[in-house]
Formats: sequence, C-alpha cells, structure tokens
Amino acid sequence: MNECYYDKRMDFFYNRTKADTADEWRGPQLIGVLCFGTFFCLFIFISNSLVIAAVVKNKRFHFPFYYLLANLAAADFFAGIAYVFLMFNTGPVSKTLTVNRWFLRQGLLDTSLTASLVNLLVIAVERHMSIMRMKIHSNLTKKRVTFLIISIWAIAIFMGAVPTLGWNCLCDITVCSSLAPIYSRSYLVFWSVLNLVVFFIMVVVYIRIYMYVQRKTNVLSSHTSGSISRRRTPVKLMKTVMTVLGAFVVCWTPGLVVLLLDGLNCTDCGIQHVKRWFLLLALLNSVMNPIIYSYKDDEMWATMKRMICCSSEDRSQDRRSSRIPSTVLCRSTDISGHYIEDGIIQGTICGKGDLGDKGNS
Repeated sequence: MNECYYDKRMDFFYNRTKADTADEWRGPQLIGVLCFGTFFCLFIFISNSLVIAAVVKNKRFHFPFYYLLANLAAADFFAGIAYVFLMFNTGPVSKTLTVNRWFLRQGLLDTSLTASLVNLLVIAVERHMSIMRMKIHSNLTKKRVTFLIISIWAIAIFMGAVPTLGWNCLCDITVCSSLAPIYSRSYLVFWSVLNLVVFFIMVVVYIRIYMYVQRKTNVLSSHTSGSISRRRTPVKLMKTVMTVLGAFVVCWTPGLVVLLLDGLNCTDCGIQHVKRWFLLLALLNSVMNPIIYSYKDDEMWATMKRMICCSSEDRSQDRRSSRIPSTVLCRSTDISGHYIEDGIIQGTICGKGDLGDKGNS
C-alpha cells in the first residue's frame, strides 16, 4: 500500500519536483509581478462591480443575456479574489503552505476560471438560440436563467474541489506534476483538454452565428438596395467574434497548453520559466471581459458612466425609458418574421443594441 503524505508541507513536494518557485520570485521580479497583479485585480473589482450594478439598476437589462452577463462579471470578480489570495500565498511563501492551504489556493483559481469559461459558453449558446430564432433575446424564463447560473457555479465549485476530493498524488507521489506538485498529471491532462474542448465548441457556435447573419444579409441585399449599416453589419459581427475568440486564445490557450505538457510529463519543455507569465495572461482575460461584453454596448456604458459621475441624468433617462413602447423592449415574439429579420441585419431592435457589436457574446 502506498504511503500518503497529507501531513507534509509544500516544501517537500516542491523540492521533490525541483520547482524553482522560491528562487525566481525574489527582488524586482516579484515586486513587478505583485504590482502588475494588484493593479489589474483592482480593475477587475471595480469594472465587474459596475457591470453587475448596471444590470440591476437599468430595467432595459432585465433579460436572460444580461443576467448571464452579470454572472460572468461575478465570476470575474471572484477571479480577482482568487488572484489576491494567490499573490499572498506565492513565491517563497509557497513552500511554507500546508497541503490544505495549497489546495484552497488552487481550488479558488480553478473554480473562478471554470466559472468564467462555462459562463462564456452559456452566453454563446444563448446568443445562438436567440439569433437562430430571429429574436433579440431568448425565451429563457427567470427560473431557467437562475437554474443555469446555479448550475454554472455548481460545475465550477465541483471542478475546483476535484483534486481535494481525491484526484491528487498525495498517496502516489510518482504521478505528481511539476507545476502543481500535489496534483496528479492525469488530472491536469483532463482539466486542460476539457477546457480546450469547450473553447472549440465556442468557436463553432460563433462561426455558426456569423454565417447565419451573413446569409440573412445576402438574402435581404438581393431584394433591397441596402443601407450602409446593413452592409457593415457582417464586418462588425466578425470584429466582435474575432475580439472574443482572440482574447480567449491569447489569454487562455498558452496556459492550457503548458498544463497539458506538464500533464504529459514533458521534462524538456521549460514550462517552469513561463508558468507565472501565462497565469498573468489568464488574469488579463478577467480584465478584458467587462470591456468586450459590456463597454461595447452603448446603453451599458452610459449606465456605468452615470453611476461613476453620479450625475442627475438618471431621472431624465428613466422618463425617456418609460415612454418607449413595450413592443420595442423585446416583445419580439409578436413581431412579424420579416421585421425581425430586418432588425437583426440592421441591429436596431431593442434600442441601441445591435448584434454586430452591442452586447453580443
């Protein structure tokens, strides 16, 4: 029977894997990383808090897509908490941690990143359902959205707790990874491949959305002269899709590949020298999400700007909103198919939002 090492401190596992955690996290390099991380964590807290507050405050955002957007902001806010905890428990401190504290550190990271990724996938599916049915918003009820949000966090918490629940190498140190000294290499392979598969699914979903809108644009163009905004809509949509996918590729893929290489026990890949920089790239994803998913929406940006400036425009804006017919505020099931198609191509349904670059995921 294999011996288990639950009572050991992390220096035992780090020394066994010959990780350079303590030596390379000293002096100016450590200070630079901490300053960089602190600045972006503050931005994560502030920007995502504004997104959540805007969704709660503005009744125009009381629809499934924006509820999911607020949940994405909550996931990124939680990611900021996980990164703050990491900053105070990394570098030379890593080797002094107990096994349970190290599990907590990594579990917070895994939970936050999984929550963000699964939420992005759900948003992509929601957008796909809405656009394919020629509606600006899906038919998801509040109960279903609540169930989805609870499910997202249940999956995230479970994935973050899996190593603690037993998928680790504490009783078989021969299968310990290098980057995560008490994680089993098989778990790293599973986790990285699973996330890469989710990324691939997101690519397929967004490609289908783009192809559908482009096809609808071509159909309408053959029957109408077409305005400039109609012609530019496919370009705007492609820019939004490329921004979303590009941010994910840049921020997530390098780290996932490194974890996969570590899980495959690649000893000559030099993964120890790049691990912290790829972690910072993952941090940047939580920074960029509020910009990509919120600030491109004029109404969202205007709401957040009013909250920041504490101006008196809220009252007048509410008065203007009250005069908007309820049919405009997304009672799209009562509108004829031709009108909805035209609204999708022009991006003018529901106020200022357009499918090209307004609130699309």
